[in-house]
This record gives sequence, structure tokens and C-alpha cells, in this order.
Amino acid sequence: MLTRLFLLLFMLLLAPLSYAEKADRDKPIDIDADKAEVDDAKQISTFIGNVVVTQGTMVIRGDKMVVTQDKDGFKHGTAYGHPASYRQKREGLNEYVEGYGDRIEYDTRADTVDFYVHARVKRGNDEVRGEHVTYNSNTDIFQANDQGSTGAPQRVHAVLYPKPKPASGVDAAPVSSTEKK
Repeated sequence: MLTRLFLLLFMLLLAPLSYAEKADRDKPIDIDADKAEVDDAKQISTFIGNVVVTQGTMVIRGDKMVVTQDKDGFKHGTAYGHPASYRQKREGLNEYVEGYGDRIEYDTRADTVDFYVHARVKRGNDEVRGEHVTYNSNTDIFQANDQGSTGAPQRVHAVLYPKPKPASGVDAAPVSSTEKK
């Protein structure tokens, strides 16, 4: 429990003010697969075989994907694979968030992506691993959960790199002894 709280606090402090590509939300969701079954009455679609889901810069890949739509038109997709993968460009940066897990759940209402079982999420050089990792694309915050699918406590692991230092050679101008303070 203490590890999870420390990791969450640490990630909150490190979260920069850039998020997932905002324009992606307004783009259509495009799904390619070997096979599809669409049930319009229940608003459930199942895609099987080499599934690739694309929405703007976001790409989810898996062996199978089940997509449901709620009455308000929001989508919830669950991708399965060994592993399934996720990738999305960060707003204003030439950098991506990448994640992997045996199951990935994508929720368009909450703008969250949940990675389960052997979960691993990377942002730049930073990486978080655990049995369940949540990425909120609105806030650019990761949360690692130490509860495994069996309910037994699991360990989470993070590797966080320091921010690069500014280029050297640009020092502040020295203060002249004749300048007033």
C-alpha cells in the first residue's frame, strides 16, 4: 500500500503539462481485423485476428477486441493479446506513451487506458510495470496497482529518469561591481 501511494505521489509530481494528443478525440475510430461480428441491437462489436484500432495518433493492437457503445455514444474497447499494445502521441511533443498488457481496456468517456496482466507503460524513458496500470490521457498520470488478478499482492516497479539538463555554455551574465543592487 505504501509503495502504491509513494509511486502515485511521485508520478503526480513528475507529470508535465502535456497530455495525449487532444485532436485524436475528434477523429473517427478505424478498426481493421481478420473477422468481425457486429450486433447493432446490443451495441457490441467483436473483432478477431490481427486487430488494429486507430484514432488519430492512437493505435491499439491485439488478437481480439470487443467494442461496446453506451447510449451517449461513448465507446469502451477491450483488447486481448500476448501482449496487446497501445501507443499515442503526446500533445505538443514528439514523444509517445506506449503500453502493453495481456488485456487493455480503452474508455472514451473517461479518456483512460487500463493495462492488465504483465502491464508495462512507457512515457519517454520513464516506465511503470505492474499487474494493473492505468493511464489517464486527460491528466497524463499513471497509476500502478499492486493487486494481481488472483487478488494476491504484487509488486510494482518504476524506472524514472531525471529531466535532461539545459545545454551547457549558457551561463548567467556576471554582475558588475558597478551595477546597483
